[in-house]
Amino acid sequence: MEQQRRTVVVGLDGSPHAETALRFAVEEAALRGAQVRAVTALEPPEIWAFAAGIDPVPDSDVIRAERRDQASVEVERVRERLPEHLRAVPIAVEAVAGRAAPVLVEAARDADLLVVGHRGRGGLRSTLLGSVGLGCVLHATGPVVVVPPSPGQEATEPADASGTAAARA
Repeated sequence: MEQQRRTVVVGLDGSPHAETALRFAVEEAALRGAQVRAVTALEPPEIWAFAAGIDPVPDSDVIRAERRDQASVEVERVRERLPEHLRAVPIAVEAVAGRAAPVLVEAARDADLLVVGHRGRGGLRSTLLGSVGLGCVLHATGPVVVVPPSPGQEATEPADASGTAAARA
């Protein structure tokens, strides 16, 4: 019987909170002897655009490839700042069409762990999970870690102009 490689899934969206989650996921993967599967979700276009006869998505394969490339740059930027022993952890990057929470839950179906970043709104609002984090916690079949913002990390929306929210919890 073939043994499946252990996996830690992490959501990426281009935000500083996603970078914090990625660092945590790499550290966990190193401890578990696992690989990291970094997943970014491509939110579907608004329905009104289709009703108005506007085609907001030129080619989903092109958009998926562009988002995967952006996420790969994000991964390499984080990897460069990791301690040497963590740089060897394998990280696969993929972009998947769909809403962030269901995409991440499905990606983590057979994973050892699902990691998402907390959106870090500050004060009372920071005690509440966002829709992605809540969706993952409620629907994932395995353990989920919602990584809080690093000390001093600002409450920001994703830096990514695509509007994805794969790691904002």
